[in-house]
Amino acid sequence: MVTHVSAEAHGDERGALLNFIEEARGGIRRSVLGLSDEQASSKPSASELSLAGLLKHVAETEQGWIARAKGEPERVQRDESNWHECFTLVGDETVASQLAYWKQVADETEEFIRSAPDLNASFPLPEAPWFPKEEVSVRWVALHLVREINRHAGHADIIRESLDGKSAWDLVAEERGESGQSWG
Repeated sequence: MVTHVSAEAHGDERGALLNFIEEARGGIRRSVLGLSDEQASSKPSASELSLAGLLKHVAETEQGWIARAKGEPERVQRDESNWHECFTLVGDETVASQLAYWKQVADETEEFIRSAPDLNASFPLPEAPWFPKEEVSVRWVALHLVREINRHAGHADIIRESLDGKSAWDLVAEERGESGQSWG
């Protein structure tokens, strides 16, 4: 799991983009470190967001963007009737199952970004007020994923600190087996 960016050398733009995406993913993954499904699904702040819900949302969102870029349908179709399920575990979903799903999505993202003939290749988006009106490129999608996942990693930081006081730095140390190290 990447905790800091170490973009590939020799000007490899694809590697740099993928490393920034992976760094952002790490913020979300670490936010659920050591939590039960119940803890990760709780909403301890003023927000309606939970860590489990953010995890599920970013996995679905990443898969959707890569599917659009490939000209394929999204695996999970969301509309007014089920949009709320994007931010909550339902049925037999667990944090572990969402992490496994996101790993699969991450592998597909890497394969797509690395194999795209041209990062400037563009594709249209469906008509929606939250999408740009013009076509977007594969490069744009990669940068958008960095922005989207990092935005939610910030939410996750606040939620996790509200749950048990652990900051992102505490979780990095815990992940590395350096618990108790002072970062201040």
